[in-house]
Amino acid sequence: MIMAFKNRTHAGEILSQFLTEFKGIEGVVLAIPRGGVEVAYPVAINLELPLDVIIPRKIGAPGNPELAIGAITDEDSLYIDKDTVSYLSVSGEYIEREKKAQLEEIKKRRKLFSPGGEMISIQNKTVILIDDGIATGSTFIAAIRSLKTRKPARIIAAVPVAPPDSINKISKEVNKIVCLESPFYFMAVGQFYRDFRQTPDEVVIQLLKKAGERTTQEKDEKREEK
Repeated sequence: MIMAFKNRTHAGEILSQFLTEFKGIEGVVLAIPRGGVEVAYPVAINLELPLDVIIPRKIGAPGNPELAIGAITDEDSLYIDKDTVSYLSVSGEYIEREKKAQLEEIKKRRKLFSPGGEMISIQNKTVILIDDGIATGSTFIAAIRSLKTRKPARIIAAVPVAPPDSINKISKEVNKIVCLESPFYFMAVGQFYRDFRQTPDEVVIQLLKKAGERTTQEKDEKREEK
């Protein structure tokens, strides 16, 4: 029987139970906003790890923006689904135009979610990359490839739900993947949540702030213990 999550927080609480081996390690939890932050927050808290975001943006197909033909991230790391692009005969000019538009949107979101513009260093650390679910996997793979340029020790993909074909693609890109549900009948991520309302920007900002305050408090406590 396929699990139906109450909401993203509930999914994150369950997901954290399957990631206990990473508790307190030299690592970082990275979330894909906006919904991924709600899932990642309880994971970061339960594993006692800092929380930050990576911001990939989907490149939609011409005339059908919901269909991903690729994605791009903060660091201008572009992933293109060559099979879909070939099947739809998407031009290079269209991809370049959409790439520029999405990079502008990424800059706005980075400024909103990380006012200082500084991303947590992940070099030589374990990265746990989280979203509220995966459909085609384009944005997730773009995020993974972008992270690799920042030289982490290893990358762990962790999601509540994803279809088997996407799991297969992503497993080739990471050191380990943790997925709670991988149903063959998959229409959309939202079908596996009772409450899948869009996460407001304000909630993302609040959760990142709370996680940052907790990380600072934990560092202070460790210093006092020494």
